[in-house]
Amino acid sequence: MIINKTVKQWHEILKGQSPDLLKDILAEDVVFHSPVLHTPQKGKKLTSMYLSAAFYVLLKHGFKYKRQVLQDNQAVLEFETEIDGIVINGVDIIECNNEGKIIEFKVMVRPLKGLQKLQQKMFEMLEKL
Repeated sequence: MIINKTVKQWHEILKGQSPDLLKDILAEDVVFHSPVLHTPQKGKKLTSMYLSAAFYVLLKHGFKYKRQVLQDNQAVLEFETEIDGIVINGVDIIECNNEGKIIEFKVMVRPLKGLQKLQQKMFEMLEKL
C-alpha cells in the first residue's frame, strides 16, 4: 500500500521536526480541513502554512500518535497532546494519490475546551509566520 510509505515519511518529518520537508510530501492541489475553519484550505502553500504552525504548537507539548489505521490510500492517525493542562485528543485523516503525495489532510479534535485552546495557540503561531 502506498499509504505506508506516505505515513512513514510523515512520521519522519515529525520526528525530525522539519516542517520544511512538507513540500516533498504534499501534492500541489492538496486540500486541508482544519478543525476550526469552516472552509477547506486549498493548495500546497496554505496547507504547509497550517501544518507548519501545528508543528510548532503541538510538538512542544508532548504530541504523540496513539494508533493508526491504514487502508488503500488512506490513513487515520489518532493523536494526543496536552496544552496548559488540557488533554487534547484528535485524529489526522490523510489521503494520498498513487505517487504517495498527500491530496487531503483533515484534522478533527476533541473536547471542545481542547479545540478552543488549540485554536488560540494556532492563531498566535500563524500571526508569527
